[in-house]
Amino acid sequence: MSYLQGGLLLRPPRKDREKAGVGVLEGRFRKLNPSRVEIAEKDPLTRVASDEEVLEPFGRWAAQFEAMRCLYCHEPQCVSACPVGQDCREYNAKIAEGNFADAAKIILRDNPLALTLSRVCYHYCEESCVVGIRGEAVAIRHLKRAALDYGGMADLPYDRAARREGSVGVVGGGPAGLMVAWTLARAGYAVTVYEARELLGGLATLTIPLYRLPRDVFERDIERMRKLGIVFEMNARMGRDFTLDDLRTEHDAVFLGIGTHKPAGLKVPGADLPGVQVAIRFLEDAALGGLSAIGERVAVIGGGDVAMDCARVALRLGAKDVHMVYRRSREEMPASDEEIRETLDEGVVFDFLTAPVAIEGDDRVERLVCQRMELGPPDGSGRRRPVPTPGSEFAMRVDAVILALGQGADLSGVPDAKALGISMDRDGVVIGLDASGRTNLPDVWVGGGTSVVHAMAAGRRAAAAMESHIESRSAA
Repeated sequence: MSYLQGGLLLRPPRKDREKAGVGVLEGRFRKLNPSRVEIAEKDPLTRVASDEEVLEPFGRWAAQFEAMRCLYCHEPQCVSACPVGQDCREYNAKIAEGNFADAAKIILRDNPLALTLSRVCYHYCEESCVVGIRGEAVAIRHLKRAALDYGGMADLPYDRAARREGSVGVVGGGPAGLMVAWTLARAGYAVTVYEARELLGGLATLTIPLYRLPRDVFERDIERMRKLGIVFEMNARMGRDFTLDDLRTEHDAVFLGIGTHKPAGLKVPGADLPGVQVAIRFLEDAALGGLSAIGERVAVIGGGDVAMDCARVALRLGAKDVHMVYRRSREEMPASDEEIRETLDEGVVFDFLTAPVAIEGDDRVERLVCQRMELGPPDGSGRRRPVPTPGSEFAMRVDAVILALGQGADLSGVPDAKALGISMDRDGVVIGLDASGRTNLPDVWVGGGTSVVHAMAAGRRAAAAMESHIESRSAA
């Protein structure tokens, strides 16, 4: 049955709509349906005791119903907003027809980390969806997951071009490096990825909690890459096991995928006490099984998505009283609305307009001393600057403090980074001389990002430039 007739979308049968929980109104769809099909979640009171995924998948009919809300815009803002340029209209149309297999093929054609992004992408496409102007944006990320769940194609091997002359070395098995490896392996080049850790994925697998990204989901994406013939050298660190010159000798082009692994600190008395941890290390330890408990009273300082993850992981490690300490108001908080809502639902207390001024304790952290703030004029970020309120200091008892104040690229492992033209942008992301990540060495590129999809976009730009470089050398 076709659901596109006369330019209007027709409803599935009543019994199937009832099954999908999408309502039973009669007649044809309007051209704009403002109401999103509900995305079910596990109960907040029970989910904090496990690492099970929080968001439930769409059923088949629910996915079709939601996909029918897409307007298939002629000038799609959703596609323009996507850092990797994936055209969600294509797979939404296939899902609306009930053709999940073709929808999955379309997604995998352009996206090597499709299963991963169907869970953790910040869905910039949804933020730009025109349906969201008069209602709720189409649930594009969740539809991607439905296509891969029901299409039976998520483990389909990628097509690879005929073998071409040229070898590529990729330092770092994070999203940027994996995008470079996937793109150039599919183009026919021999690709080797050098990963310093025992786990691929970079910050995606080391810091994104299992309740958002189950490890087996990511591994299925990686398995498709292995079938392309990409070689993964694990526990291979540049500067210890090989040098940049070694790679340049062995390969025709080299990519340095440098993630934002260097955390920002907090300059207050007591910040070096035992029990004070930086977010990125805390999440890594939890992901690798190095943490079994953290204490009953935990304070997380920060207001981004990483801070939300820290607070929620603390609950799953047994904390009973978790506070999010943030110096601005809810409106200025940079975390996604979805993460904030889920964090609140799980019982984390948000202390807005509150700034830490000292961390106290004898042998380890015992108290976090804070000060109330007021919002003044905007600062350089465009957000209103927090100003201390005189005489408003107070202390809260804590067993642990987690600093989630942001992080930047760690360039310490790159020899002569400045001479190579490698630096960081205002967000702490590594950059080269242009958008492709070109450096002063003709065969070396760099890239990274603050999110999985932005890092992938940097990898895609670098891969295009690297391919042109290899081909120009071959033609010479």
